[in-house]
Amino acid sequence: MKFPARRSTYWGAKICPAAGSLYTPIINKEAIMQDGAQTTTAQGADENLDMAVTFLEGLAEKAASYLPSVVGALIVLILGLWVAGRIKKIVAAAMTRSGRVDETLSGFLSSLVHYGLIALVLITTLGIFGVPTTSFAAIIGAAGLAIGLALQGTLGHVASGVMMLGFRPFDVGDYVEAAGIAGSVKHIGLFTTELATPDNKKIIVPNGKIFDDVITNYSGYDTRRIDLMFGISYEDDIDKAMSLIQSEVEKESRVNGDPAPVFEVDSLGDSSVNILCRVWMDRADYFAVKWALTKAVKQRFDAEGVSIPFPCRSIYMEKAA
Repeated sequence: MKFPARRSTYWGAKICPAAGSLYTPIINKEAIMQDGAQTTTAQGADENLDMAVTFLEGLAEKAASYLPSVVGALIVLILGLWVAGRIKKIVAAAMTRSGRVDETLSGFLSSLVHYGLIALVLITTLGIFGVPTTSFAAIIGAAGLAIGLALQGTLGHVASGVMMLGFRPFDVGDYVEAAGIAGSVKHIGLFTTELATPDNKKIIVPNGKIFDDVITNYSGYDTRRIDLMFGISYEDDIDKAMSLIQSEVEKESRVNGDPAPVFEVDSLGDSSVNILCRVWMDRADYFAVKWALTKAVKQRFDAEGVSIPFPCRSIYMEKAA
């Protein structure tokens, strides 16, 4: 029996009748797998490319929509920071030229203005980006309140330092007594004040304690007064003693003539008549004049026979009957 000559494909196999015989189908599996892999890879690459293009297009659209806001925010930020720096310099220069504001206070206030303007610029910049500035300001206020409560004592000292630097109850170099401590002022800061005692001890006093207490400034005025008390015996001549004291005062060139010196009998003590000598001098000469007059009057009393009595007590003894 003969088959008609034909060529057909079945599942990738070739049937080639020849000489009346049927060949076994030959299937190329590797070629089929390679074709499928290449097709899958190509499809995946196309999908990834489409996704990247879509992402870039969306990104470009968003960038285009946000571009005016970004440019505006950058302009506001740069100009705001520049203006804040200029205003800081102007404020500091104005306070320095006035001559009535301390250098420390001038720097503190100018920095305070500077940082306040920076905060305003940042809030404005965030508002341009669409950030709700009302809630942001509320957060800043709450944080400031919490910090203020935590640093209540320290901020109190800062407030006292600002008040002291503003009202100037004393200056550097003045001899003051405050918070139970006396000394020369070496430095006035925002938190503390440095004093040096007469024996050169360094004392740091919080500003809050100084400003809340009575402040005695011995260097507040250009002149000061000394009250010297000289006691003489009840047997001595009062007028002579007063004349001797006045003579020694007139020899002292550092004593001011206005107001005029005062010489009066101040009190009658238990064992002496106390004569008051009240004189004025320049502030810087206070201790020098005090020591000089005390020494001069004592030596003059000794030379003129005026006695300075010691406290004495009389004891009477009775014999037993």
